[in-house]
Amino acid sequence: MKTTLHGILVALVTPMKANSHLDFNTYAKHIEAMIGAGVHGLIPLGSTGEFYALSPQERRDVIQATLEAADGRVPVVAGANASSTREVVAFSREAEELGCDGVMLAPPYYSLPQPEELRAHYRAVNDAIGIPIMLYNYPGRTGVDMTPEFIERLAELPCIRYVKESTGEIGRISTLLRRCGDRLGVFCGGDTVAFESLALGAVGWVGGVVNVVPRSHVELYRLMIEKREFAAARKLYFQMLPLLNLMEGGGKYTQWVKAACGLMGRPVGAPRAPLRAATAAELKDLKAALAAIPESRGVGKTKS
Repeated sequence: MKTTLHGILVALVTPMKANSHLDFNTYAKHIEAMIGAGVHGLIPLGSTGEFYALSPQERRDVIQATLEAADGRVPVVAGANASSTREVVAFSREAEELGCDGVMLAPPYYSLPQPEELRAHYRAVNDAIGIPIMLYNYPGRTGVDMTPEFIERLAELPCIRYVKESTGEIGRISTLLRRCGDRLGVFCGGDTVAFESLALGAVGWVGGVVNVVPRSHVELYRLMIEKREFAAARKLYFQMLPLLNLMEGGGKYTQWVKAACGLMGRPVGAPRAPLRAATAAELKDLKAALAAIPESRGVGKTKS
């Protein structure tokens, strides 16, 4: 294992040009901004990174671009998700060969594997690679719910070292920490329960909104984990919540994260079809939510 993951991990957007081609110049600048803001790790090709809309070659290119931009300063954990075990194994091996510090794996989507089938799937990936696996439980997107009890059993596999719990149910975090916190690093993946998750003992927070306000995420982690200043952390979190609630509850997470990056003066283009760019009304709502966050002061004067 090359590194121990912790802290704020940004689920990176994938910048695109007006013609929907990947924009690697903007991507490198965006990653530099994230590292400059203090994030503790990078996750390309997650849900926010639109992995499902990229070709295999584009996925490889994104990983290579991420590693080049990171230049060893922070760990890189690549999303290696696909709909079949064969593809996931191939993408995971590729990530390891390219030099990633780990892979993030949700259950295969659409096929709805049963628990024993899913266990065999993860065992196949575990046996094929030698870098850590971060489980990604997000039934709202995959249609498959990995319960804490199921994850506890998966933790017996040596490469499974982390879990991103994204149901937004704080009871999941506490149960995971109680049942397997000594074997798994538990990351919060639900933005609206991040404060509670970190207070309970989560080792970090994986989020897409980090692309928008990275310094606020890093400062919240620093206040809670490094300085133990909970009153200040709660004040900051309450300032962030209008934006986090809007993103989580609006049904347009990736679309709005990309739009909000533009509002912050770091345009990354629109998402690929079938997703569409934010509307003028949605941009107005995003500006209002951003206005509550100190990092976003003056947002109304930034590019949209």
